Amino acid sequence: MTSKVILLAHGSGGTATHQLIEDLFLPRFNNTFLNDLTDSALLPVAGENILFTTDAYVVDPPFFPGGDIGRLAVNGTVNDLSVCGGKPLYLSLSFILEEGFAIDKLEIILQSIAEAAEEAGVVIVTGDTKVVGRGSVDKIFINTSGIASLITPSALSVKNIKPGDAVVLSGSIGDHGIAVMLEREGLELKSGIMSDTAPLNRMAEEMLREPDAVRFMRDPTRGGIATTLNEISGQTHLGITIHEAAIPLRQEVAGASEILGLDPLYIANEGKLIAIVAPDRADMIRGIMRNNRYGKEAAIIGTVTEEFPGRVILKTKVGGSRIVDMLAGEQLPRIC
Repeated sequence: MTSKVILLAHGSGGTATHQLIEDLFLPRFNNTFLNDLTDSALLPVAGENILFTTDAYVVDPPFFPGGDIGRLAVNGTVNDLSVCGGKPLYLSLSFILEEGFAIDKLEIILQSIAEAAEEAGVVIVTGDTKVVGRGSVDKIFINTSGIASLITPSALSVKNIKPGDAVVLSGSIGDHGIAVMLEREGLELKSGIMSDTAPLNRMAEEMLREPDAVRFMRDPTRGGIATTLNEISGQTHLGITIHEAAIPLRQEVAGASEILGLDPLYIANEGKLIAIVAPDRADMIRGIMRNNRYGKEAAIIGTVTEEFPGRVILKTKVGGSRIVDMLAGEQLPRIC
């Protein structure tokens, strides 16, 4: 570790986060379940395989266009289970509340949680609540854990990825991060940008019904699609080439990103997934995505290659190429 204290960058999902995990956490908790560093752990329980995940939500502000911290917490946990090949079943829910937080705001968040759980088809089965003094926490933090049964015979893995595989993205990027950032900064651009927070379990389940089509999936949350693709490239020691012109990006998000000096490739998404797919099944998987309400803009955005191993290369709209590195710092803190 080069830093002697925790920085916001350590929560970015990028280089600093990976360094924190590799230098501090993995050496102390080394085990076969943890070491794959997937969004959910595959665990043998009583002769069956289940998926288990946990996550914490500290988004600032807790209310934003298109959702709130409650809806985000349910959908984020559901999606972490889904992209690993699971059918989400049960969630836990824990709150850390700041003294003085308004009860009516808590009621709105709880209603959002109930509605999101119903949409995803999961049940909140246990939880906990703690209250701390003013200034000890920022309004409200939520922790969730989730359990899923396994849909596929075995868990999805980066080990399945091969050169020539297609990279399929379920829709437009950057919506969530920009919606939260505009709300946080009080910027009124009249853009109508809304968070994309959504449960992707039913779309993922439809995709996984096609045998041998999907090699691997991940939801590109912190650090955006750039960080997710760099993680995949780094773990497989293969290259990934993506095409700027093929990546869905709303004009309003592109404009707001330019004003804020942000790169949409690194902006968080909360209702999108990336699938690495057998090349001869890519059109079919894209079609399945487009038949779902949360995948209408699905697109094939790139290819896994043997060129530039461990690197992500962007083919730009003007015909050039550039390396897309892992995010080094913290572009947008407290985004999920």
